Amino acid sequence: MDRKVVLLVEDNPDDRDLTLRAFDRHRFGNEVVVADDGQAALDFLLAPGPDGKLRPLPELVLLDLKLPKVDGLEVLRRIRTEERTRLLPVVVLTSSAEEGDLVRSYALGANSYVRKPVSFTEFIDASRQLGMYWLVLNRAPPRDGA
Repeated sequence: MDRKVVLLVEDNPDDRDLTLRAFDRHRFGNEVVVADDGQAALDFLLAPGPDGKLRPLPELVLLDLKLPKVDGLEVLRRIRTEERTRLLPVVVLTSSAEEGDLVRSYALGANSYVRKPVSFTEFIDASRQLGMYWLVLNRAPPRDGA
């Protein structure tokens, strides 16, 4: 069985490192690819790699909203616009408490919206729960083989 890949789109090094530690601590065994801005995430998902071929899609995208270059809502909109990625599970993982961000995220097709906990312990636990649900329990739609 292939290792499931997670695309973590996060520009904050502290939040990125906490998420990576949580996934490692709970032994999900997934490869986590990090994109530190919205354009890097779109390139990973939609642009050919160095070999000229599209990369296999990740099992899950963990998407921050406040990103440089291309913000998270635009990344989500583009993911849902493209045939290749329209069914890709996307969890918005953000520090934003703005109701408008929540509503826009769901309107654009987010599968879930999770506000990042402030404390280290809560953040680790939230990451464990996300990984357990999305990578173990959830049944994703069939892939096109890309």
